[in-house]
Amino acid sequence: MLLLRAVLGIAVLLEGGFYIWGSSPTPAAWFVGCGAFVAGAMLLFGLLTPVVGAMVGVGALGVALSLFPVCTPSVFDSKASLIFGVTMLLTVVSLGPGRFSVDARVFGRREIIIPPRTR
Repeated sequence: MLLLRAVLGIAVLLEGGFYIWGSSPTPAAWFVGCGAFVAGAMLLFGLLTPVVGAMVGVGALGVALSLFPVCTPSVFDSKASLIFGVTMLLTVVSLGPGRFSVDARVFGRREIIIPPRTR
């Protein structure tokens, strides 16, 4: 989980950097870039991982549907890298932050105790 979060967080950080430090960033590109930069940092540290992962997915869907501006150099230019990114995102969102994260330190590990059946 740590490697998945790290790779996905760094990729989203780089994408946010491309938006912010692009050739001519518009205010909309700045907004998207700052959001991607913050989301990438939160994924990297494991803070609110399922929520941030869902927000990254909504942002990627917004870029795919042309609701948000598209940056020229992109980490997810090819279809293969996009498929790998979506697969990692779904894994991180569905499995949670993992052991080495801020969420695990704050909320602790959970143990589910199933009581025996009574007859």
